[in-house]
Amino acid sequence: MKSWDLLPEFMRVPEVKPYWQSLYSKRFQLVLKRIFDFTVALIILIVMALPMAILAILIKADSKGPVLFRQERVTTYGKHFRIHKFRTMVENADKLGAAVTSDNDNRITKIGSFLRNTRLDEIPQLIDVLSGNMSFVGTRPEALKYVKAYKPEYFATLLLPAGITSKASIAYKDEALLLTSGGDIEGKYIDVVLPEKMKINLAALNNFSIFDDLSVMFKTVFAVLKRETD
Repeated sequence: MKSWDLLPEFMRVPEVKPYWQSLYSKRFQLVLKRIFDFTVALIILIVMALPMAILAILIKADSKGPVLFRQERVTTYGKHFRIHKFRTMVENADKLGAAVTSDNDNRITKIGSFLRNTRLDEIPQLIDVLSGNMSFVGTRPEALKYVKAYKPEYFATLLLPAGITSKASIAYKDEALLLTSGGDIEGKYIDVVLPEKMKINLAALNNFSIFDDLSVMFKTVFAVLKRETD
């Protein structure tokens, strides 16, 4: 983890410093977190190689377009990267509507709906975990347009890599349904959903521990399974 003086200037603000101090005192746990992320991501990618190939075939058979969805997101220290996800929407969906998705979004494909409900669309993000751009647990990587709307305190979430899952992701697992109620979807996300998610993200950041990460991973699995049986 970078020392305070080496952080990007936009992050060296009073609102971020308490979070940095808390995490800097836990540097050893952060090393363990990275070792765990890399090792487990590599094992899962090897085990899931065949299922991923099958999903890729189904995606191509279901609709025109690439297998993977690549979009610029923001991670540690404001670094930009192109996330890996299985494509769940029609080709060029990002040019046909909002960057966030409502539950009745007609851009979602048939196989895409299944992938989203089971979160299998996020398996390729293991590539991003291996590269260090993401972690298993951390604030979900936002598109640049939403990072530009961050309040100064929100920049604290960029002290650690973006995550595949988080406490906020679990709490807002039905985010798409919440955004379905009409009106300006992106405005509702920035003004209502994002601040609530950030409260959860910042609290988790302030109380970070490797054991809490493991708990979030197990809760994510249970949340997905519960959704499938509801």
